[in-house]
Amino acid sequence: MFDVPAAKCEWVGRWRRNGKRGVNLLGWGIEIRKDVHWTQVTRMEDFQLRLMDLKERIERLKRRKRALILAHNYQRPEVQEIADVVGDSLELAIAAQNTDADIIVFCGVDFMAETAYVLNPDRKVLLPDVGAICPMAQMLNAEMIREARRAHPDAEVVLYVNTSAHAKALADCICTSANAPEIVNAMSSQNIIFGPDKNLSYFVRKRSDKRIITVPEYGICPTHHQISLEDLIAARASHPYAEVVVHPECVPEVQENADFIASTSGMLRYCSKSSASEFVIGTEIGLIYRLKKQNPSKKFYPISENAVCPQMKMHSLPKIEAALEREKPVVRVPEDVAADARRAIERMISHR
Repeated sequence: MFDVPAAKCEWVGRWRRNGKRGVNLLGWGIEIRKDVHWTQVTRMEDFQLRLMDLKERIERLKRRKRALILAHNYQRPEVQEIADVVGDSLELAIAAQNTDADIIVFCGVDFMAETAYVLNPDRKVLLPDVGAICPMAQMLNAEMIREARRAHPDAEVVLYVNTSAHAKALADCICTSANAPEIVNAMSSQNIIFGPDKNLSYFVRKRSDKRIITVPEYGICPTHHQISLEDLIAARASHPYAEVVVHPECVPEVQENADFIASTSGMLRYCSKSSASEFVIGTEIGLIYRLKKQNPSKKFYPISENAVCPQMKMHSLPKIEAALEREKPVVRVPEDVAADARRAIERMISHR
């Protein structure tokens, strides 16, 4: 650590010098402290060395504890880099089912960690930051599903994986954004209770002749729902040669004006195979890191700089290290709930 005049402080990570306020830098123990004339900082080289050392410690902990780190496509770049598997909800569910690791560290939101536990009840599942709670999953509870079943007794229930384990336990089958139309069309009933995302429900309805009963009517992903048609129009104007690829959690008018609609894994495949060299991406901006990594010769632009899921960004390398070291926070689901949820999840996985 060294002292430099506040006026000469450089950017470090995503924080910049602030001579009036003390802040903690990304949980690294690097502080910018209140001082009118001087600010105490750490050299960028020291920061990078700490990062390398932290990654090495995590790797040693993984080997010693036979741990598997799973990370969703929306995670921070440094979390994706340390993960053993990076993918969408379906890919991570399959990886969780197939692992022989003793510990699973899930860098995603709460329902994803629950799904990993449901598929591996004899293994320890850790969620580095318990504040990583999916807002959409909170919009549908078990009683809403029971009420929908009473109102539509001949309907089958297909729930988006973005739901709690208690909700999944009442479903006939689970789906992800990668396979939702396929799962719905494979069900025997003509009437399908579907939730909780109304925009994904719209996407499915356009690709099925079944009657889709959306529960609840207001369910959304806040990150995707705020992406507007105006965002899309502005992005096309800024990047006229780019293809617009969006997630089915986006609002209908965005879906209708896109060139392609897909899950995150579908976006990765499409952009890799497409002859286009530029893409506007309509999903959480964390995916762009992986898109650029897999397609270094192509250009990717976020449809909106505001498309950030705060819950997905809560996990950091220090939190992952702490979770591995302490083997907590632990994710658990009551066995009776887990057994019913497992049946619905495994039905989805076996449909591949």
